[in-house]
Amino acid sequence: MYKSFRDMPVWQNAMDLSETVFRLVASLPKAEDYGLTSQIRRSSNSISGNIAEAFGRKQKKDKSRFYHISRGSTFETQSHLLYGCKVGYFNKEEIDSLISKYNELIHDLNKILKSLE
Repeated sequence: MYKSFRDMPVWQNAMDLSETVFRLVASLPKAEDYGLTSQIRRSSNSISGNIAEAFGRKQKKDKSRFYHISRGSTFETQSHLLYGCKVGYFNKEEIDSLISKYNELIHDLNKILKSLE
């Protein structure tokens, strides 16, 4: 059993990916500050935030809800990354690698959700 959400590998991975995304979008055009830059940072940061919130909940139903939200934010982040690649903002190889890491995160969240059933 973990003493803190910070001890959870799934939270650590989500936080690392959020930091990677933060740095990735730093080079986006200024015109994207309130568009893609903001959206992708919020969705990627939401993943670890909702994992932490789930950790703090007592009831399985509450925990499950926040892990589901985190999982949804993972898919949202992947969509933003793919869009950024499609419009030429990001390098395809870099995005493919990130998508793969987010797929691993989804797998880990699915395992947690399964354990709560």
